Amino acid sequence: MAPADPNRSFIKDVKRIIIKVGTAVITRNDGRLALGRIGALCEQVKDLNAQGYEVIMVTSGAVGVGRQRLRYRKLVNSSFADLQKPQNELDGKACAAVGQSGLMALYDMLFTQLDVSSSQLLVTDSDFENSNFRERLRETVESLLELRVIPIFNENDAISTRKAPYEDSSGIFWDNDSLAGLLALELKADLLLLLSDVDGLYSGPPTEASSKIIHTYIKEKHYHEITFGDKSRVGRGGMTAKVQAAVWASTGGVPVVITSGCASQSIVKVLQGEKIGTLFHKNASLWEPSKDASVREMAVSARDCSRRLQNLSSEERKKILLDVADALEANEDLIRSENEADVAVAHEAGYESSLVARLTLKPGKIASLAKSVRTLANMEDPINEILKRTEVADGLVLEKTSCPLGVLLIVFESRPDALVQIASLAIRSGNGLLLKGGKEAMRSNAILHKVITNAIPDNVGEKLIGLVTTRDEIADLLKLDDVIDLVIPRGSNKLVAQIKATTKIPVLGHADGVCHVYIDKSADMDMAKRIVMDAKIDYPAACNAMETLLVHKDLAETPELNDVLAALKTEGVNIYGGPVAHKILGFPKADSLHLEYSSMACTVEFVDDVQSAIDHIHRYGSAHTDCVVTTDDKVAETFLRQVDSAAVVYNASTRFSDGARFGLGAEVGISTGRIHARGPVGVEGLLTTRWLLRGKGQVVNGDKDVAYTHKSLPLQ
Repeated sequence: MAPADPNRSFIKDVKRIIIKVGTAVITRNDGRLALGRIGALCEQVKDLNAQGYEVIMVTSGAVGVGRQRLRYRKLVNSSFADLQKPQNELDGKACAAVGQSGLMALYDMLFTQLDVSSSQLLVTDSDFENSNFRERLRETVESLLELRVIPIFNENDAISTRKAPYEDSSGIFWDNDSLAGLLALELKADLLLLLSDVDGLYSGPPTEASSKIIHTYIKEKHYHEITFGDKSRVGRGGMTAKVQAAVWASTGGVPVVITSGCASQSIVKVLQGEKIGTLFHKNASLWEPSKDASVREMAVSARDCSRRLQNLSSEERKKILLDVADALEANEDLIRSENEADVAVAHEAGYESSLVARLTLKPGKIASLAKSVRTLANMEDPINEILKRTEVADGLVLEKTSCPLGVLLIVFESRPDALVQIASLAIRSGNGLLLKGGKEAMRSNAILHKVITNAIPDNVGEKLIGLVTTRDEIADLLKLDDVIDLVIPRGSNKLVAQIKATTKIPVLGHADGVCHVYIDKSADMDMAKRIVMDAKIDYPAACNAMETLLVHKDLAETPELNDVLAALKTEGVNIYGGPVAHKILGFPKADSLHLEYSSMACTVEFVDDVQSAIDHIHRYGSAHTDCVVTTDDKVAETFLRQVDSAAVVYNASTRFSDGARFGLGAEVGISTGRIHARGPVGVEGLLTTRWLLRGKGQVVNGDKDVAYTHKSLPLQ
């Protein structure tokens, strides 16, 4: 579902709607009628009619339907000799006369099946020159709407007074788009929908990668910026005609939305206030600058600042991080105060304890964060590192070097400390950064962002790190695949899935943290107890906390296992059983074996052996972090080699799977994917490579004068 658009709050008061259906919507690429699409539109109109909306339709397509029928009739009645002669284009008025009855018959049949009555109203440009006609027309439409009949308008092209009705744009209206605009004003509609075969108005031809959809049209801003493509493939107007009609109607006080009639439930979505298509409104120029512009400016600014950051020396970038660490410690009281306010609101709102735990900056946390920032600062500079040198030919040297990805968009929930880690990693790796934290940490995120950006020098710019404050802006940012290079979501499975489904930008992250500890029959049970307790209790809300305890079946009901389980329960851990453990130990049955509790709870299940444990992990795990506790080296190596997770642990807690603990300084998240980076993602995961070729005037010239050596050279 697209996000709601605050500029469309007026839609809740809409009652009378005019829906204009373009020829490209009701016909297929081969010119035949798109019966399924027309049927779906009629179903939406039927539902609106039942909900009390007054729906008026303006339809194109009669000429296209008539042309198809007449071409067939001409073919049937032609001799072979006739077909060898040049074929004259069919008369448009004749096509209209034949097509109108066929098109209307289709609408009548579809609406009849839906138990809705429809009516046909054919009008011409000259009709509207008569004021009496206009008055009678309004009376007729009012009567039809009162009876819940759907009026369907079409320009009567068969008797149009224009000599070339498909090219002549003179008169009161000049095509069905402008007819729809005229009717919207005449009949005092609350909303005009112009349905097209594209999603809305773009800054250029929709087929061009650089073209971006415009959600709110502001004439003063967009009139001279838009480049229109070809006219409609089947109709007479295309997007140019729709924009002209939309500007005309909206200037007269009727809001207009241009959107796709080919997309599912597009009419319903517009009336739900969703941000789809392009809105035209008479007050658009008075509104705040569109978020489309503001979020793009934010992303472009982050990119520009990142390029300035890359131009600094290693020592200068190091100093920025040291200044950030000092600023965090200097403002600890203020940061703690804002965080306490967030925590208080979370308690009042009744948030789950696991979320409140992630939200809270505990005593010593700021000092710990400052320490991790200093650790990053003192790490070897990752930018412009020469990774490989090759002599391509005599005097032609190729270098493979490390460089920043560009601009990162990080979406995270609850944890304000994540903001510090991510921001410091972005500075160290030379990347621009856009951050969107959860609303529950709004005040904490705001003060941390301010403290960090104030420490960034002017020659880089504080816009290196942008803070996104509303959910609506995320939807717009996810469309900026030409500016943003990587999205890293840190949060729930739902959050990650939503982001992956709504962006073309590469996404790095994990959806779940279903981490396992497997206790083998050979395990040192005292060691196993320490590992299990730490993996579950040290920080239950962390993504690397143990969620499932797998136990070799030979340990079932042994005193040693009972001791481990008793210790968990003593600490307040709620234990649930898998299908086998539920029967043997009597624990409540777990709802699922793929479950991330993120709290003081876990699942226990018995398995036959290490291979069964591996199979269980592959089936129910999340490829995050999984652990084996054993004294059998063969079991350990089997587990380490075969478990296909981002981090695999032998005789140690899953809680070690962390960027800082792995010596990465900090982490932007843990990736369970396989492309680009996997496991805790630190500085290296935010870098890519580029090639630098240093020559002395060499040219290819068909490779005639080049003697390739491809010799490895020592790194300098």
